Amino acid sequence: MSVPATRGRFQPSPALLLAGLTILALLLRVWRLDDWGFADDEVFTHRDSLSPSFDNPRPLLFFLNYLLIRPIVPLDELGLRILPAFFGILTIPVFYLVARGLAGPRAALFGSLLLTFSGFHIYQSQFARYWSLVILLATVYPYAIYRGVRERRPGLLALGIVTCVLAAFAHPVGILPLGGLGWFLLTQLRRENLRRLWLDRKYRWAGLLVLVLAGVLLVHYLPLLQARVANVRVADHFLSLPSQPGVRQLALIMSYTENLTLPLVLSGLAGIYVLWRQGPRELALLLACVFIFPWAFIILVSLTASAGLAYLLPSVPALFIGGGVFLNKLSSMVWVPLPRWLVPATVVAFVVAPNIPTILSQYRDGRRADLRGVARWLAPQLGPGDLIRSDQWRTLTHYLPGGRVENLTGDVEPLEDAFGRIRSSGGRGVLWIVSPVSGGMRSNPRMRTFKQWVYDHCRLRETFGVPRLDFRQNGLQVYRCAESPSPEPSATSR
Repeated sequence: MSVPATRGRFQPSPALLLAGLTILALLLRVWRLDDWGFADDEVFTHRDSLSPSFDNPRPLLFFLNYLLIRPIVPLDELGLRILPAFFGILTIPVFYLVARGLAGPRAALFGSLLLTFSGFHIYQSQFARYWSLVILLATVYPYAIYRGVRERRPGLLALGIVTCVLAAFAHPVGILPLGGLGWFLLTQLRRENLRRLWLDRKYRWAGLLVLVLAGVLLVHYLPLLQARVANVRVADHFLSLPSQPGVRQLALIMSYTENLTLPLVLSGLAGIYVLWRQGPRELALLLACVFIFPWAFIILVSLTASAGLAYLLPSVPALFIGGGVFLNKLSSMVWVPLPRWLVPATVVAFVVAPNIPTILSQYRDGRRADLRGVARWLAPQLGPGDLIRSDQWRTLTHYLPGGRVENLTGDVEPLEDAFGRIRSSGGRGVLWIVSPVSGGMRSNPRMRTFKQWVYDHCRLRETFGVPRLDFRQNGLQVYRCAESPSPEPSATSR
């Protein structure tokens, strides 16, 4: 592509492109925001936002809901999703500003493009929890502190410290990139650099403030980590990640890759590698440290305690920055005899395309099991003494406040115990089971025993859910169970 060929051609400004991406992000994150009922941990946000407390280790979103949202709209499905959607939209321009200061405007625009169309980020922005806020704050503070120290800009350093404190109050895992940043700084700061910074009064006080902040966070969160390891929580989900060591960590890695999509993960890692080979190597090391440290910490925690995919979200911004760098490098190369834009555009299509089925499917069912629909159907069916065993039993309890809802596990002993309690109350009652449709795909011995018990004692009454375009399944099946086993079907009816 010759230089004269590009003269006179309209080149949209980065500000105009960023405005377009922000508008797209807004449309994708607010469409059908209130169409779905609570699912997963959203019901805990409802509970904690009605009476926020600093005893909660992650109080920031709950106080914001209570102070900002509750006076305007009820804290229902829509009200509790307003701030997560706002934080998700705000992440796009904030990410651009952060990435532009690190890797330049074109890389920042490419990264913002990938983030705008990330199905996983859209989901977290429509999910009534604090994870979109954690991603936003993790996008800011590691890099603000880095640039504040490197460029001797007290304003950026102060911004980084403030957003780091907010990240700690958003969720404890929000401070994990701080460990990666500390790891990076230890590899970069030489003795003469430390002496020069120490002679500057502003940085001396900032360093002391960071040390005090790190000590306070350590004292505050170490007991929480110990309690997390020692705590055995009653499961909300009938289906969960495997619990065997090794298999659990592998499932966590696969879940992370699948949710962000493999092309995005590979593009982000390729961008970090390109920076390491072509420079600036310092930025490559920073991104690698901020990405690896949360992973290493959560993998270690998962050996002795439960750890989900969401705990790895603070590492996500580093991947999108790396992806933007990778696409920027491709766009700056001349592909003779191909147009320069063709290869990066094709790669962008490959990275974005896997998100399309998931995004379209999320607008069909919200990527949630329809516990609200189950409750509406089940309420008229319930009689005195009825007992319900359910997947996500706390959410169903929220929608059936008068019902007796207990957690559903893969064991048949609790189901037999439920029949025993119904008998002891005079036999006036029915056992209902609310199970995920995907439970039929599990084939381990424990699940086979459970399914056989359900086939013998229960009858399928209703199924809730809509078909998706991807491989996920969020359907629910409602069974009505009798105490005596169902009769075997006759030969003529088979």
